[in-house]
Amino acid sequence: MRLADRQTGTLLRTSRRWAGLTLRAAAAKAGTSHSTLATYEAGRKSPTLPTLLRIFGAYGLAADIELSPCIRERDGVPRAKELEEVLALAEAFPARSAGKLAFPKFGAR
Repeated sequence: MRLADRQTGTLLRTSRRWAGLTLRAAAAKAGTSHSTLATYEAGRKSPTLPTLLRIFGAYGLAADIELSPCIRERDGVPRAKELEEVLALAEAFPARSAGKLAFPKFGAR
């Protein structure tokens, strides 16, 4: 039994109980058998994504999925190139400031 199967099973069982459904009532609403649903909840088998979404729908739940940009590339700029640009910019600034700042003298005669 894989960890993901157990976690999916726990999530399904918790969701079904939150919806106040028995195993048989939940299976009937989801269009599956109670033995299949019990197998999913026990973590012995994982449902496909469409089946999982159908089961959650039967419980009155929606599964929202958030997608984010890939870490390796953002805004079309490869991460290595972005890092090179940042390092080049950092080189333009001194690591330490001088002990005394030099200001131009205005109005000096």
